[in-house]
Amino acid sequence: MRSKKTKYIFVTGGVVSSLGKGLASASIGALLENRGLNITLIKLDPYINVDPGTMSPFQHGEVYVTEDGGETDMDLGHYERFTNARMSRLNNFTTGRIYHSVIMKERRGEYLGKTVQVIPHITDEIKANIRQASQDVDVVIVEVGGTVGDIESLPFLEAIRQMRYDVGSQNAVYVHLTLLPYISAAGEVKTKPTQHSVMKLREIGIQPDFLLCRTDREISKELKDKIAMFCNVDTGNVFTSPDVKSVYELPLELHRQGLDERLAEVLNIWSRAPHLERWENITRRIYQPARGEVKVGIVGKYVDLKESYKSLNEALLHGGIANDTRVQLVFVDSQDVEQQGAEKLLSGVDAVLVPGGFGVRGTEGKIAAVRYAREKKLPFFGICLGLQMAVVEFSRSVLGLQGANSLEFDEHTPHPVVTLMESQVKVQDKGGTMRLGSYACALQPGTLSHKLYGQDVIQERHRHRYEVNNAYRGRLQEAGMLISGHNPELNLVEMIELKDHPFFIGCQSHPEFKSKPFAPHPLFSGFIKAALAQRDATRGTQEKAS
Repeated sequence: MRSKKTKYIFVTGGVVSSLGKGLASASIGALLENRGLNITLIKLDPYINVDPGTMSPFQHGEVYVTEDGGETDMDLGHYERFTNARMSRLNNFTTGRIYHSVIMKERRGEYLGKTVQVIPHITDEIKANIRQASQDVDVVIVEVGGTVGDIESLPFLEAIRQMRYDVGSQNAVYVHLTLLPYISAAGEVKTKPTQHSVMKLREIGIQPDFLLCRTDREISKELKDKIAMFCNVDTGNVFTSPDVKSVYELPLELHRQGLDERLAEVLNIWSRAPHLERWENITRRIYQPARGEVKVGIVGKYVDLKESYKSLNEALLHGGIANDTRVQLVFVDSQDVEQQGAEKLLSGVDAVLVPGGFGVRGTEGKIAAVRYAREKKLPFFGICLGLQMAVVEFSRSVLGLQGANSLEFDEHTPHPVVTLMESQVKVQDKGGTMRLGSYACALQPGTLSHKLYGQDVIQERHRHRYEVNNAYRGRLQEAGMLISGHNPELNLVEMIELKDHPFFIGCQSHPEFKSKPFAPHPLFSGFIKAALAQRDATRGTQEKAS
């Protein structure tokens, strides 16, 4: 039995979307964790999809995968990168999931003939889900997706309004994130949008305890006092969330303003002073890297929307932190590679990465990028679909298997070197039915992968339906492709390498989901190290030529 009551911090947003509630929540979590507290974070999403797994990256951005196979909102990636909290499918739920659960209970007769209503049945289900994910922690940070005033978020807001009465006012606070726009014609920062957002929140019964104001400039004490007065908030509880060059600077900025100290005071939390040395070291390496810069070409299908590769982009940045170097991401649309050629678009990069994706569009461009990296001896990293495209390219170019392809893209290929997993053959529903979550991979001793991990068996997260066809494994290995990692239960290919290449690795998993700024993933650290070696070798060759 816990002797202390769990504390709740509810984070809402107003005025416009994309203000950074997820990063603000993650930063608060990082600060409280560094004060010695055990924390977790929850994201409430108002859309009716059961989860984001079937949503387009163009609409929703990245689908983040948890250890237990949950397909969740990308904000859970921020939570795991900023803290040591382990997310699960319990840490993200949607309107669709809540209503589905309530309807199933009604069908089973669990409500004993009562009329099922939004209040209390939907709100009770929301609160039950929050409590389920709040076990054995000191502080729970609950982020409500969407913007105050949206119809679809009302049940979530009503639920968190009720929870303050359930747990006691001394155990819950509301943090409201708003926008302070600067109007250049007037030469002023305007507070009216924040005032109206708070008014809308108060109309539904929630009085924010803290205001976190997103702004692109310093705000005077006088302006903060004005906001506090008109929004009925303590003058010491108005903070700013300024634009920062790196998101990893945000915890330091919020600590500088005293947000974590004030939260601990209002919630009556006894804790140590935060230890933020590692965050200071991270920002130093980002802003003042000792080893200069490398360029990594990312050849993908969603490069015009960087949110679609959020965890990947961050993991590459972490690889740079591990090597004390800045990583410049060069986004290349794989369809452009098909039209203009890999040489033209990739000639200036130090390494090539081909990420995951679904659908046939742009796959030939990815294959061309793989061939370019293989033939030019450029460091190459293929993730999920990137591994599969590497196998297709090798099969065509080295094995001479004309028309080799994945069955996902060509049902009539004469050489299906990538095939549908046996467990997926009879699957009809698309949502939540892929090979999801953490699976084991046994590494081949003596391989680069084994050297980078320093372990015989590793665990990585997956999200795929197709696999390397075991019928072609023998021919691939005879021609020089190493199967450096496999799943011991199902004997699936998990990792590949090339013998005669300085750095050529493909993995069926998504290692980007497990990388943190203070614990960079070994594959990304090794990849950036290889990019540095390539950069230095290229510079040496150029200097000799001149």
